[in-house]
Amino acid sequence: MENLLANCVQKNLNHFMFTNAIFLCERLLAQFPSEVNLQLLARCYLSNSQAYSAYYILKGSKMPQSRYLFAFSCFKLDLLGEAEAALLPSEDYVEEVPGGAAGHYLLGLIYRHSGRKNSSIQQFRMALSFDPLCWEAYGELCSLGAAEEASTVFGNVASQRLQITCVEQRINFSEGATVNQLTDSDKASKDTSLWQTEHFPGENQEDLKIKQQPGADIPPDTDRQLNTNGWDLNTPSPVLSQVMDAPSPLLHKNMRRPAVEGSLMSVHGVRARRRNFFSEELSAEALEESGRRRSARIAARKKIPMSQSFGKDSHWLHLSPSETNCAPSLSSVIGKCRTQSSKEAVPDTFTLNDPATTSGQSVSDIGSSVDDEEKSTPSESSPDRFSLISGISEVLNLLKILGDGHRHLHMYNCQEALLAYQKLSQKQYDTHWVLLQVGKAYFELQDYFNADSVFTLAHQKYPYALEGMDTYSTVLYHLKEEMRLGYLAQELISVDRLSPESWCAVGNCYSLRKDHDTALKMFQRAIQLNERFTYAHTLCGHEFAALEEFEDAERCYRKALGIDTRHYNAWYGLGMTYLHREKFEFAQHQFQLALQINPRSSVIMCYYGIALHESKRNDEALMMMEKAVLTDVKNPLPKYYKATILNSLGDYHKAVKVLEELKECAPQESSVHALLGKIYNQLKQYDKAVLHFGIALDLSPSPSDAVKIKTYMERLILPDELATEENL
Repeated sequence: MENLLANCVQKNLNHFMFTNAIFLCERLLAQFPSEVNLQLLARCYLSNSQAYSAYYILKGSKMPQSRYLFAFSCFKLDLLGEAEAALLPSEDYVEEVPGGAAGHYLLGLIYRHSGRKNSSIQQFRMALSFDPLCWEAYGELCSLGAAEEASTVFGNVASQRLQITCVEQRINFSEGATVNQLTDSDKASKDTSLWQTEHFPGENQEDLKIKQQPGADIPPDTDRQLNTNGWDLNTPSPVLSQVMDAPSPLLHKNMRRPAVEGSLMSVHGVRARRRNFFSEELSAEALEESGRRRSARIAARKKIPMSQSFGKDSHWLHLSPSETNCAPSLSSVIGKCRTQSSKEAVPDTFTLNDPATTSGQSVSDIGSSVDDEEKSTPSESSPDRFSLISGISEVLNLLKILGDGHRHLHMYNCQEALLAYQKLSQKQYDTHWVLLQVGKAYFELQDYFNADSVFTLAHQKYPYALEGMDTYSTVLYHLKEEMRLGYLAQELISVDRLSPESWCAVGNCYSLRKDHDTALKMFQRAIQLNERFTYAHTLCGHEFAALEEFEDAERCYRKALGIDTRHYNAWYGLGMTYLHREKFEFAQHQFQLALQINPRSSVIMCYYGIALHESKRNDEALMMMEKAVLTDVKNPLPKYYKATILNSLGDYHKAVKVLEELKECAPQESSVHALLGKIYNQLKQYDKAVLHFGIALDLSPSPSDAVKIKTYMERLILPDELATEENL
């Protein structure tokens, strides 16, 4: 009964029938009370978004996995103190952090949410040391600005760690029943128990010993251990090749795949397991020689020419570490396993219990043993091992490229990030995650047209994915695409009304229409859905600033910085509020902090220069404007404010030169012609002044600017009329 109910609960969880799983698990726990069954019920509650229920039933539990589930429940309920206490060692339990990589990652999130940056960085690095495929931990390090280079994180150490993990899992699996002998429900429980053996060192040791014994029956409790720390990694999402002209190099692919997933140790797994697999004593020549001797015996027995028999597997035998991109340790492991299995002489007859065969076999010498091995699994052993190495190499090479691009993007080295993503294969480049990263890189470069094309491709290819659509709506806002922005907002709302990205798109739509009050309500709705959505707090601050409610704007910006101190947009917003309130020294400090995070933003440099100019630090202001111009030649804003500073200093000719260059880049900007009119008025070239004022009025300036321009024109015409009346 216990096994039946447990398997039914697991099946319901796999089929997302959470309420039915809860009902059955309650029956299971009532009939067979144990902490393992309690963990299963907590898993059901968490799957059904009932973290409060899991919190109450797990409170006071001592087993490592119970502590991890309890900490996860506390984290969902924002009880960070209790979550931290459950994960850290104490007098009651002195074991290490439960959950392995998942436990350290969760502890890192707890530290980050509580404002302890250095501790969170340490925990995220620990998570990567436990599991190099814990991509989210590396992503958090990137967002904190503390990530090491991807080639270091996903290098040889990570490769060796994954090889050891995979070999241990294959060995443990080979000692039990084979896949073909298990039912569907048994397969799920077997896979789960294997993950727990690796990641839960504090698990019941007696159960672990039973599971590690060859051919031992697995108790019912051990089959129901929960896979809460296994990393459900999403493959980074897709982009179309038209966006980038550069060809994407192909990643190294597996040349051969085993037909059946067999035991890693094959026939001699039990014997070879007692030896030290990870010795570096055996060279590549010994591996090659061993392969030739085996192939020669097979060819002789089957009466096949030596060259024909050896040629089939020669590719695998001659692969060098550089070709497979694997650590030398596993090559030594495989080589030693093969040579020891083929060289070792067995004086007496013994019986091999191979799960792949129907019964044991008597072997009197090593030659027949090897032949029987090749006869039972002729093509699974060597390709399976090499496919393991090749697979690990492929995954780590992929993560190196993705990590390199992700790290550069968070450091705002956007050009380098784009170059890194171009190295991806076509399949990986055409994924939603990568497409979003490329679009964000163009967005940070203020290349809104390319960003628009990339985000459009992402949305067309994956209309169900809402991640990054808040940035896409901001791109359309800057391009003043009101109709497209409104259509995007309606589409996102129809997909998911409970997504903060959807309401940010709606808010940007109203903001573009100058309806700041309604836009503010939309952004506040996004915050209600996710209080830690940093960008929504920043957008609220922008709307308050547009309504000239600077104190409320400052409050929103500081909330955003409380969530993410590296959100440079909030530092920029704070600087703008101080600049409008003429607190120029405070504004300079905020702009400096923003530039420390994003040193390549010409917009921040420009407004920092304005703050310096208002503080009468004109030389520093001009230097900052020059730096902003060199950083982004296409941005007209630094040139305009440089001309404004030169005009205030009385250097009219240089100001006119800068504006004439700017007029070629931005001929439809009324402010450029208005400033030219003012400078020509100072130079007493009234004809040119009137001409540029007229052009500025024709370009439909804002109402306030139009009033100022008309006032200047009246001042130009009035002296001439007075002079004419005096002459009469």
